Amino acid sequence: MKFSLCIGAYQGEDEIYHLEKVKALGFHGLEYYAWWQLDDLKRTARAQERIGVGIVATCTPFISLVDESLRGDYLDGISRTIEACKTLGTKSIISQTGNELDGVPRDVQQLTMVETLKRAAPLLEAADIVLELEPLNGLVDHKGHYLQRSDEGAEIVDKVGSSHVKLVFDVYHQQITEGNVIRNATAYRHRINHYHIADNPGRHQPGTGELNYINILKAIKETGFEGYVGLECGFTIDPDDAVEQFHEEIVARLG
Repeated sequence: MKFSLCIGAYQGEDEIYHLEKVKALGFHGLEYYAWWQLDDLKRTARAQERIGVGIVATCTPFISLVDESLRGDYLDGISRTIEACKTLGTKSIISQTGNELDGVPRDVQQLTMVETLKRAAPLLEAADIVLELEPLNGLVDHKGHYLQRSDEGAEIVDKVGSSHVKLVFDVYHQQITEGNVIRNATAYRHRINHYHIADNPGRHQPGTGELNYINILKAIKETGFEGYVGLECGFTIDPDDAVEQFHEEIVARLG
């Protein structure tokens, strides 16, 4: 199991500053979502090589997966993101699904999504990059988002049928949407490529809310998961201190 820091942990600082912090804090990678906002991809790639850690996940430009009329735009965004990932050495692309369409049955929207992802799969497989669908909660943060539940996410992944289309399981979102975090985070392990963590309520660092992250991460580790767990959270204290506490109070107790 490896841990990643997310861009924005240090407000106003660029990706290179964050990469240096990742290295100094003993983490393993950085999640930088809007790759198209980087000034120079090759400059970032050189900095990664110098520092010794890199960007491990990014996003595709947001286009609705449930709207068939936007399929071409979505696939174009995937193609451009794959090329950026090749330059950066990034192996994961996170994708939201967009909001549910009014007046269109959910099963029709799911069929549209599955077909679009099936068309994206050969591009991802050829580049050996995994696309990760992200369920988001609609109660607090993302009202109307189509994909909210992990069971439906797993169903979509199964229908696509590619080893390069999986899920990112965000514990914060799934606690709000469905609870049963340990059960779902482990039951769908083979459809999950990546985890995000933050506490609830507040979406701050683990240890500030109701979630028992020692037990959650221990259960995930016991499945044999060796991928990334990203701290996608805000911080109530200095980020350096928060990460040190996370190492001491949670990671050190995982066994």
